[in-house]
Amino acid sequence: MRKLFTLCLLMYIGSSCTNPTDKSTEKTNSADTAKPVYAYSVKNPDNWDIGSSKNTAVALNALKAFENNKIDESVSYFGDSVAWRADNFDVKLSKDSLKATFTALRNDIASIKVDMHDFESVISKDKKTEYVTIWYTETTTYKKGTTDSVALINDMKISNGKIIELDEYTRKLKAKK
Repeated sequence: MRKLFTLCLLMYIGSSCTNPTDKSTEKTNSADTAKPVYAYSVKNPDNWDIGSSKNTAVALNALKAFENNKIDESVSYFGDSVAWRADNFDVKLSKDSLKATFTALRNDIASIKVDMHDFESVISKDKKTEYVTIWYTETTTYKKGTTDSVALINDMKISNGKIIELDEYTRKLKAKK
């Protein structure tokens, strides 16, 4: 009888040590799974999953090579044909033309410093479309001695491990005094 009582007491103590269910967490979790009502509609809402870290490496390596003035290496991360869109700029370039454009851009630049803020790789739910987005600040020092800074967001469409589209969004930063 004493053993039975001790066993029951231990079971009671053990069950009382568990945390009670947090009702606020249950409400939050069920609210998170409810389908939201969006103010705008798109053809495929919530169409993206986390993508490949290999694609992120492709995007970051291409930028790092450009920052270090290694044009051949930078271009090696791009496909044979690249659609490049930026402010007042929308072209489709062959790899040779991309190399010539990168070279011309870098000819006037003494140095570039990239301060990376974040990056994300996504893939469509049907696994057909992959993008990497990177957010960073770029400080450019020109050979003439002037310095300029911009905040950039690059969206890069990646296919078979190569960048085939580059959409570039910039915001000029105020000069430091």
